[in-house]
Amino acid sequence: MQIHSLELDDFSDDNYTLIGIHSTLDEYKLAYLLNQNLETRFTRANYNLDFENKNNNASFSIYEFINPKFSHNWFLISNQYTNHIEGVSLGLFQTNEITTYLIPEKKKVDYFLKLEGDFEYEYIVKTVDEINKINQVITSYTIDPNLLKSKEFLIF
Repeated sequence: MQIHSLELDDFSDDNYTLIGIHSTLDEYKLAYLLNQNLETRFTRANYNLDFENKNNNASFSIYEFINPKFSHNWFLISNQYTNHIEGVSLGLFQTNEITTYLIPEKKKVDYFLKLEGDFEYEYIVKTVDEINKINQVITSYTIDPNLLKSKEFLIF
């Protein structure tokens, strides 16, 4: 007799907001500019978001800002990882590049800003507006994580 069954959704944390950022900046430069404009303190996390498969290994670096006063956790994650594979090539180049995306259905998004915690809608709108004021940011906008096929990659 089944008493209680668990599903994959039982382990997911849907209490987060996702912001997509388009920018040509390196992640550490974007983290620095976010710190200046949003009054955050992003630092490089001591862990990466690693994915391994038979063809390619990808490691996405994470910048985090933990605000214990409000129980908010902010994470800046690159959407793209490029792996340079050196080997014998029949072509002109000696290296091949394999690009892996954290969220493949959003290939044009350069970075994701994941905000964990309870945020008011007005605060999220203000945050997106402040990000868009950064000259080196092309655009930013909220993304509904429930519409993403790969949303489980954002659970860490």
